Amino acid sequence: MPIRVDNDLPAREVLESENIFMMGEERADTQQIRPLEIVILNLMPLKQDYEIQLLRALSNTPLQVNVTCMNVSSHVSKHTSASHINKFYTTFEAVRNMYFDGLIITGAPVETMEFEEVSYWEELASIMEWSKTNVTSTFHICWGALAGLYYHYGIQKTPTGKKLSGVYSHRLLDRCEPIVRSWSSPWACPRSGCPAFMRPPAVRPAQLPPRPGSHSWRFPDCPAARIRQRGCGRRRPDAAQWRRRPRPWRCAR
Repeated sequence: MPIRVDNDLPAREVLESENIFMMGEERADTQQIRPLEIVILNLMPLKQDYEIQLLRALSNTPLQVNVTCMNVSSHVSKHTSASHINKFYTTFEAVRNMYFDGLIITGAPVETMEFEEVSYWEELASIMEWSKTNVTSTFHICWGALAGLYYHYGIQKTPTGKKLSGVYSHRLLDRCEPIVRSWSSPWACPRSGCPAFMRPPAVRPAQLPPRPGSHSWRFPDCPAARIRQRGCGRRRPDAAQWRRRPRPWRCAR
């Protein structure tokens, strides 16, 4: 299905050359359909290049998508022309009273700075607070994910001292999250960045009641990881100190 964008957006010509269906405003207004309203908070320096990447990804949906580009007014972009921003971007104040199906917060090259030292942190914090009531779902990318974890959950980043670039093994901490519902664990994922996260302190199993019909452990090295084994008395080596409650033996006769 098509993506509805401004007729003069430079990214439209690039995406149309890739056979991605881009719909103009006039044709979209004639269709009796409610589009998916998505607002993109683009914090990247090269905004036009990132517009193409995001719009290319959003095109893989059966729904008509109406995209609104937003930037922070407390920071002046040095790598994107003011004419492009003034024509195709809106501000937070202009959409404060609007509601959206989705919000995308991009990354920014400020990962080595403390969050409060970023010039537009207060405005970004206001946008994330606004998203709790005016946005159905928010997707954080790169540094935007670090900012979201810090603002919503108080999880502080830890500098690694050097940039990590490569493909690393990851494992799921919560299989009930919809975005990772069909993923296997572990899986290989590329990573490029300076900050990382420290593992939170251990949580004892007594604090974490198991689900009915399953046996659960919380490992001291990863309190968010839950392992369930039905009808099995074996213990994982890395969880040897956490013994599950023994099950009563039943007579085979």
